[in-house]
Amino acid sequence: MSLDIYSAADFRHRALNQIGAPIEHAWRDHGDHVLNPQSLLEVEGLKLKDAAVLVPVVDDPDGAKVILTQRTATLRKHSGQVAFPGGGIDEGDLSPEVAALREAREEIGLDPSFVETVGRLPQYLSGTGFRIVPVLSVVRRGFVIEPNPDEVDAVFEVPLSFLMNPDNHQRDSRTWQGIVRHFYVMPYGERQIWGITAGIIRTLYERLYA
Repeated sequence: MSLDIYSAADFRHRALNQIGAPIEHAWRDHGDHVLNPQSLLEVEGLKLKDAAVLVPVVDDPDGAKVILTQRTATLRKHSGQVAFPGGGIDEGDLSPEVAALREAREEIGLDPSFVETVGRLPQYLSGTGFRIVPVLSVVRRGFVIEPNPDEVDAVFEVPLSFLMNPDNHQRDSRTWQGIVRHFYVMPYGERQIWGITAGIIRTLYERLYA
C-alpha cells in the first residue's frame, strides 16, 4: 500500500532516500541560493559560525505538521522572524543532530525522546554569518511545548502539505547593505515565513517533493 504523500511515514522515506547531488556539494543548487549567485559568493568569503536547526515534522494521522517558532523581538539577530528551533553548534556538541536537539529542548522544551532524526538537507549559508545544517526529523505526539520566553514568543504548526505546495512559495526582494537580495515568502495566516526559514523550506521541497 502506498503512503500518503504528506504523511510523516512518507516524509521519513523521502528524507532517507534523497535524490540529487550529495548534500555536501548541493547547497549552491537549492533554495534562495539560486536566486542570489552574486551575494552567495560574498557570503562564502565570510568567516561563518556553524549552526544547526531542527526541522520537526509531527506525525499526525490527518497529515504531517511542521513545528515553527516566532522569535522574540528582543533578540540580536533575526528578531521577530519565523524560525525553526536551532542555534550555534557548541564545542561539546558531537554532531549537528545533537546541537539541533539540544537547541530545540532549550528553546521550546521539545523532549528528544519524542524525536527521530532522519537526515539532513544541504547547508544554508546566511548573510548574517552562519553556516546552517538543517536536521530533518519525525516527531511523535505526546510531547509538551514549553517556549523559552527569552527566545520564543510563540510556537505553532503548519501542515506539511501547505509548505510543500510550490503555489505558496512567493518571491520577493529587498535591498540589504546595498545589494538586492531575492528571497521566498510563504504567508500563512497572520504570519510571514521568509528569509532563512523559507529558504530551507524551499530546499526541502526541491530535494524531497519537486
